[in-house]
Amino acid sequence: MALAVEEILAAALALSDVDRPDLIEALLDSVDSSDQPSLDESWREEIQRRSAELATGAVKPVSWTEVKRRARESSGG
Repeated sequence: MALAVEEILAAALALSDVDRPDLIEALLDSVDSSDQPSLDESWREEIQRRSAELATGAVKPVSWTEVKRRARESSGG
C-alpha cells in the first residue's frame, strides 16, 4: 500500500463511527460505476440504520483487532 493511501486510511479510521459510513458511500460513489453495481436503496437504508445504532449507543463498535482475535479463536487458530 502506498504511503499516501496508508495516511488517508489512518485519517479515515480516526473518523467517528457516524462519519465513516458516509465516507465509504462517497468513495463507492466516486468509483466508475459502469462496471460495478451501485448501492441500492436497501443498502443505503441498512447503512443509515447501523449508523444510527452507533450514534445512539444501541450497539458498541468492535475494533478490527478484536474482530480478528475473535475470528482466530472461533476457528481454532
